[in-house]
Amino acid sequence: MGSATTQAVAASTAALDAARGVDLGVARELFAAARALDGSSQLAGALADSAASVEARSKVVADVFGRVLSPAAAQLITTAAAQSWSAASDLVDGIEELAVRAAAKAAPDADVEGELFAFTRVVAANPELELALGSRMGDSEAKGQLVESLLAGRASDATILVAASLVRQPRERRVRDLLSRGMRLAAAQRGRTVATVYSAVALGAHQQQRLTAALAARYDTQVSLNTVVDPTIIGGLRVQIADDIIDGSVSTRLTELRQKLAG
Repeated sequence: MGSATTQAVAASTAALDAARGVDLGVARELFAAARALDGSSQLAGALADSAASVEARSKVVADVFGRVLSPAAAQLITTAAAQSWSAASDLVDGIEELAVRAAAKAAPDADVEGELFAFTRVVAANPELELALGSRMGDSEAKGQLVESLLAGRASDATILVAASLVRQPRERRVRDLLSRGMRLAAAQRGRTVATVYSAVALGAHQQQRLTAALAARYDTQVSLNTVVDPTIIGGLRVQIADDIIDGSVSTRLTELRQKLAG
C-alpha cells in the first residue's frame, strides 16, 4: 500500500467514525458502490484521478451515485474520492473497507469478527464449499445468496452482509482471504486486533481470559481472541496476531530438535 493510499484510508475512516446515522443500509450501499467501481475502470479511474480537482471528482460522485444512494453513503464516497490514491484499485479497496467498517459500526453488539472467523473455519473444513464460493466460473450473485442461506439464523445481519458482499466481489482473492480481511477490518473498527490461537485441546474460559490480557498488554491494544483446536500441536500454544507468530508448541520444538540432531 502506497503512502498516498495509507493517508486516504485514514481520512476516509475518520469520516466514517465521525458520521452519524450509519446503519446496515449504508454499509450495503457502500458495498454496492465498490462493486460498481470495480466493474467500471473508467469510473474508478475518474474518481481516483488526483490530477482532477476535488470539485470535479465530487461532481462525478453526485452524478453517478447521488440519486441512488443515501446522503450518508454518498458523502462517505465523496470524502473518499477527494483523497489521493496510489491507484484506482486502491480506491475500490478503500470503499470496500468503509463498507465493512460501516457494518461493524452499525452493529456494535454483534460479534462480527468472531462470526466471520467461525465461517472461515467452516469453509476451510469443506473443500466443496470453498470451491463453490471461490470458482471463477460461478455467478457472483448466486455465491452471495449461498452464503446468506448458510448463515441465516446462525450469524448476525451485519456478519451475513459482510460475508455475502465480499464473496460477491472476490477480485482474484481466495475466499478465506476475503473473510479474513473482513474479520480484521471489523475488529479494527472496534479498536481491536485479532489473535488466533492454536492448541491441542480446547482452552478454558479462564485460560482464554489470561491469554487475552497478556496479549493486550504485550501489543498495547485490545485483543479479539479466536481459538482453534489442532491435535498436531501436541502441547503448548501457537499464536498468530497481525504479522507475528508466537510459537510455543511442542510439535515445533520437536521439529527443531530433530533438525539439530540431523545437522
